[in-house]
Amino acid sequence: MVSKISKYLFSSIDDRNLSVVVFALLFSWLLAFPFEGQSLYALAAEYDFNPHNMMFASVIFHFLGLLSSGMFVSSLKGVKTTMVVTVLFCMAGSFVLLFPPSAFWAVFLAVSSFLMGCCVSAWSYYFKKYTPRNMRMITAADSLIYSNLLMIAINVTSIKISVYAGIFISVAILGIGVFFISNLKVEESKSACVSDGYKSQENSSLEKPLGLLCIFIVVITVNSGLMYRVINPAFSNFEWLTSWYWAIPYIAAIYIMKNVPGSINRSYILIVGIAMIGFAFIAFMTFGNTLINYLTVDTLILGAFGVYDLFWWSILGEMLEFHDNPSKIMGAGLSANVLGVLLGGVLGNLLIKTSSVKSNTSIAALVIIFIILIILPVLHKQLLMLLKNHAFLTIISDMTQEQRLSAKRNVTVIGNLTDRESEIVELLLKGRTYKMVAEELFLSENTVKTHIKNIYSKLNINSKAELIKLLADEYADR
Repeated sequence: MVSKISKYLFSSIDDRNLSVVVFALLFSWLLAFPFEGQSLYALAAEYDFNPHNMMFASVIFHFLGLLSSGMFVSSLKGVKTTMVVTVLFCMAGSFVLLFPPSAFWAVFLAVSSFLMGCCVSAWSYYFKKYTPRNMRMITAADSLIYSNLLMIAINVTSIKISVYAGIFISVAILGIGVFFISNLKVEESKSACVSDGYKSQENSSLEKPLGLLCIFIVVITVNSGLMYRVINPAFSNFEWLTSWYWAIPYIAAIYIMKNVPGSINRSYILIVGIAMIGFAFIAFMTFGNTLINYLTVDTLILGAFGVYDLFWWSILGEMLEFHDNPSKIMGAGLSANVLGVLLGGVLGNLLIKTSSVKSNTSIAALVIIFIILIILPVLHKQLLMLLKNHAFLTIISDMTQEQRLSAKRNVTVIGNLTDRESEIVELLLKGRTYKMVAEELFLSENTVKTHIKNIYSKLNINSKAELIKLLADEYADR
């Protein structure tokens, strides 16, 4: 009976959604406990114990796990093994939390944080293989939304029902995770390294934009550390509300960004996000610890974090194409995020000791925003050179349909393309994969690949990125 249910379940869920479910189950546990988790804070409060030092150490070990994963995980089989070992360890070790705080707590949190860092980074193998490039932002959004919803469920249980009930629910979630992980595929294929015409390779052109993106992530995430250390404790008197509402604006922002029509320039929304962070800290400095102010501050700042997290998560998702070991790319970006939280936490601890905590925190945040405004245009330019058709880096979407068709006609003339080749160019520019092009034109996938090879040869290019650049150049020259 169980095998029949399992067979039915996994026949109705595709590989992309399966990878999203696995990520959400693992990441929700991390967010609820070792990574500044409210459930762990609630548990520590039961024993009148300050867990800040343990939390800080856990975040450091998570940082190390994210960075080191790419050194020893190099295949889908390795990813799956790492996930199974991590989940089993976290399930067994969680029962340490049923006893009073001790050195066992510190060891368990450190090791589990490190292993979860390895898992999150290594998950990028499945992210790359089973999500078409034009859907990477959707997968990133789904993964972040579902993991945060599960985290809310764990936190609310821990805070409003029982911390021990929260532990058991989190262990159950990990147990479900084992079930789904066991159904992840491990066979390697050429398509794992090549997606939609992009040749996977160590590309020197990746180093500068990736490095600049990591610097940007560190800087903007410092505000997250300030939120954990200064803002959240300031509104601790609204325990019931903060146990669930604080992540709602974050989830809502990601959901909205996921569904923004392609005609809307998302790059403008990044500027709006910066303004939201600024207004949030000004409100925090100006008004008291009232309910209205909490809702205002939390809505603004978490909404902005949702916009920016989806921005850099989706950018990292597309960058996976440029390296044979996606864990190294994802690990670099996510470790930059954790480093920002660490630095923000250190800065927050220093500000707490000052006499004007709110004003000093807000001033620090506004300085960070000023730095972001300097970095963002440079980052946008670097990413635009690498990822021409990313949703946040609009070149094609800035064109009207008439302008796009005009530029395409010029490219068709330049390359002396056939009508069929011109049709395929149009579909590729709409983000279609080889398989989708084949289905729409009623051709075999091999025939589509042959046509694309001829198109690239006629235009003297090697990838879809160069095709988009050529189209953009034609538009710019008009």
